[in-house]
Amino acid sequence: MLFNSIDFAIFLPIVFFLYWFICRGGAIQQNVLAVAASFVFYGWWDWRFLILMSITIACSWASGIWMTNVRERDREKKNPKRRARAVMVGNIVLNLLILGFFKYYNFFAQGFADAFTLFGKELNPTTLKIILPVGISFYTFQALSYSIDVYREKLQPTRNAVAFFAFVSFFPQLVAGPIERATNLLPQFYSKRVFDYAKASDGARQILWGLFKKMVVADNCALAVNRIFEEHYAVGGSDLVMGAALFAFQIYCDFSGYSDIAIGTARLFGIGLKKNFSFPYFSRDIAEFWRRWHISLTTWFRDYVYIPLGGSRGGRGQKIRNTFVIFLASGLWHGANWTFVVWGAYHALLFVPLLLLGRNRKYTDSVATGRKLPTLKEFAGIAMTFVLVTIGWIIFRARDMRQTIEYMAGMCDASLFSIPIHGRVACLYAVIFLVIEWLGRGQEYAIERLPVKRAGVRWVIYGAIALFIATSSGASEQFIYFQF
Repeated sequence: MLFNSIDFAIFLPIVFFLYWFICRGGAIQQNVLAVAASFVFYGWWDWRFLILMSITIACSWASGIWMTNVRERDREKKNPKRRARAVMVGNIVLNLLILGFFKYYNFFAQGFADAFTLFGKELNPTTLKIILPVGISFYTFQALSYSIDVYREKLQPTRNAVAFFAFVSFFPQLVAGPIERATNLLPQFYSKRVFDYAKASDGARQILWGLFKKMVVADNCALAVNRIFEEHYAVGGSDLVMGAALFAFQIYCDFSGYSDIAIGTARLFGIGLKKNFSFPYFSRDIAEFWRRWHISLTTWFRDYVYIPLGGSRGGRGQKIRNTFVIFLASGLWHGANWTFVVWGAYHALLFVPLLLLGRNRKYTDSVATGRKLPTLKEFAGIAMTFVLVTIGWIIFRARDMRQTIEYMAGMCDASLFSIPIHGRVACLYAVIFLVIEWLGRGQEYAIERLPVKRAGVRWVIYGAIALFIATSSGASEQFIYFQF
C-alpha cells in the first residue's frame, strides 16, 4: 500500500478511528490493532511477504529472551556471555541468510561465475526468479539492532510479543524507515497512548509536506530524469547535467518525503519516530552530508559495524579500512548491483581525506545560523558538496557501470554549454522547494512553523500546498527506496 494512493487515503482514517475511538481498553488493544493494521498494510502487496517478516520478528523476539535466560544460568561460569553470544550470532546469521537469499543470491551467483571466466572457465550459474520482499532491508536491520542491544545489555528483552511485533511491523515506517531502535520505539508500546491534538496536527502538517515533496517535486523530476537517463546517448551535455541535478532532487524529495509521511503518520497515533533527514543539501562537506542523509541507516552502520571494528581509533590504515567497510556495506545494502558498490566506494574516497585530516566533524551546526544567507565560503562549500554528491547519484541511478561511463562522458561534450531542453518545469519546482527548505532549515521539517502570525494566512498556505498535490502532473511512481 503506497502512501500516495487512494487505498492509503481510505485505510488511514479507518485505522485512526478504530485506534482512538474503539480501542479504549489500553495498550494491549492499541497494540493488537497496530499489528493487525500493519499486516494489512504490508500484505497489500503480497500476503506471502508476511511469512518472512513474521519469521524475522518471532526469531528476534525469542532470541532476546533466550539470551537473557542463558546469561543468567551461566552467570558463574568463566565466560558467561559465550552462549548468549552464540544465540545472538545465530539470530543474525538466520536473518542475514533470509535477506541475502532474496536480495543477493543472483548477484553473487553471477559474480562467482564471472570470477571463473578470468581463469578461462565458463560457468552457467543457476539464477532464480526471486521477488524481493518490500522493505526487507529495513525491518531486518531494525530487528537485528534489537538482538545486538539485548546482548550488549543496553535494554532488557521484552516478553510482550504483541508489543514487539508492533515495534518491528509498525506500518508507517515498515517498508522504508526510519530504521528505529528498540531503545526508542519499543517502550512506547508498553503504555496506553493518549490522544494529543497538538501532536496530531503537527503530524498532519508533516504528512502534507511529505506528500508535496513526493508528488509535486519528486514525481515531476522523475518525468524528466527517466527520459534523460533512458535516452542519455541522444541528448546534449546540458540536458545530462540537468538530469543528474534533477535526480538529486528526485531521490531526496522521494525518500525524505516518505520519511516525513511516516513520522507524521506515527505522530497521529501518539508514536514518536526518529528524524531521518536534516536538510542534507545544505551541507558544507561530505562528512556533514552523511550526518544529515538517511540518518537512521548511517547511525546504524556507525553503531553496529564501524565502532565495533575500531571506529576512528587506531592507525591510519585501520581508519581507512573501517571507512571503506561501512561505505561499501551501505552501498551493497541499497541493492545487488555493482553501481551501488562503486557508489559506496566513491563516497568513501571523498570521506577519507576529511577523516585523516581530523575535519570530519568540522560542521556540526546548521549553516548560516541566525542569518538569512550563507557567507561566500559557506555557499562555495554547499555548492561543491552538492556537485560531488550529484556525481555520485549518477552512479547510483545508472543501470550499470557502462551507462555510468557513457553518461558522464556525454556531460563532457561541447553541448554542455547549450540551453537544456528537458526538465524546465521540474527545475522550477526544485528551486521553489529549495527556497522553502532554506527558510525552514532550523526546524524539524521545513513548514513545521510558518513565519506567519495569522491563522487564516497559514490555512491559505496549507490549502495551496494541498492544491499543488491534488493537481500535480508528476509520474505518480512508487517510492524509490521500496526497491531496497
